[in-house]
Amino acid sequence: MFQAAVHLVARALLAIALLTSQSLGASEAPQPKGSLVIIGGALRSDNAAVWERMVQLAGGKGARIAVFASASANPDKAGKALVERFNHYGAKAFFVPVATHLAGTDYQAAADDPALAASVRSASGAFFAGGDQGRITRALRRADGSNTRMLDALWEMYRRGGLIAGTSAGAAIMSSTMFGHPKTVLATLKLGLDDGKEITPGLGFIGEDVFIDQHLLVRGRFARMVPAMLKKGYKIGLGVDENTAIVVGPNREVEVIGYRGALLVDLSKAVAQYGPLHVSNVRLSYLDNGDRFSLASQSFTPSPDKAENRIDPAKPYYREPLFSADILGNSTVVDLMARLIDSDQPEAIGLSFDSAHGIQPDLGFEFKLTRTGESVGYMSALTEQYSVYKLRLDIRPIVVQRPLYQYRQADTVAASASDASRADAAR
Repeated sequence: MFQAAVHLVARALLAIALLTSQSLGASEAPQPKGSLVIIGGALRSDNAAVWERMVQLAGGKGARIAVFASASANPDKAGKALVERFNHYGAKAFFVPVATHLAGTDYQAAADDPALAASVRSASGAFFAGGDQGRITRALRRADGSNTRMLDALWEMYRRGGLIAGTSAGAAIMSSTMFGHPKTVLATLKLGLDDGKEITPGLGFIGEDVFIDQHLLVRGRFARMVPAMLKKGYKIGLGVDENTAIVVGPNREVEVIGYRGALLVDLSKAVAQYGPLHVSNVRLSYLDNGDRFSLASQSFTPSPDKAENRIDPAKPYYREPLFSADILGNSTVVDLMARLIDSDQPEAIGLSFDSAHGIQPDLGFEFKLTRTGESVGYMSALTEQYSVYKLRLDIRPIVVQRPLYQYRQADTVAASASDASRADAAR
């Protein structure tokens, strides 16, 4: 009887231990001691600021960096080129042959190979190339969704203090949700997103609370971040432009380095309506090269060349109405934000609509940017580039009158004459 009781107690204690372990979950695992370098794509080989920072964060000269070209259509070629580029900047990089498109290999066996996993676990950094982000998650997760040995090794290296970096597709995997194969930006605003196909699980290195997107300004993707974040419940999103990186340290401070910058999308106070995208009170910020943002305190720090050059609302540079007929154009939204923060205008309007042959051609969208009491801007004394924090953004669907009629001078003259006649009659 006594032995049976002891056995029952032992089983109960084991069950409690297992339940406690499961309740902690990945979200309550120890905060990683490593850093992330998240690149918006199209990283040039001569962008020394980004390459050198990756090598530095991986331990400096001689750092062992594992190169994953899993997203590439030609992993062998892309992997070798990246190894050569990292070594040019002082690392000792090596190619990891885990890729769905790597000829002559079994990617599933490679991802669970103990020796390969050990080589990555003992490295001080890992880099993910661009391509198709779905190939990365397919290569590093088993069919049942569990982690392969290789993915566990990456997490162990990152938690220990190593670097996880990636460009384009390698940036998309950094959040727990990523875009898979979505529609165009405008079609996404009209029709929404299919969870499980257009948005899919990422690897989540940045945590559960931040959404990541890439190629942001060049492709006007800031707008598609909003419906994705609303659908999955994100409050904060970071979109990174091409040839640019955000560095995220273990203290959760974000620094922008590279050619352009990143957009911070804040939905913490946003209100959305059902149907085509209709959302108000979004906060939109543009972080330029050298700027910092704390994910912990939600505070901004401008780059040193801007810190003493805060925009004075009483001395605006721009003094005309601000409008764009194509808010999704290359860098248009940032240009409009910069002009608004240094303007005598309270708001700026941008439109987006499709051709007559597009999806729902009569449906377009108005994007209204507004300065608020929280809005602040800085301009670099060296480059005249702006940083813009906390503009309000409202997006609403609008009707685009079809067909679009040609402007005729005669109509204007006739309308003016009619107005004059009515004025005379009123006298």
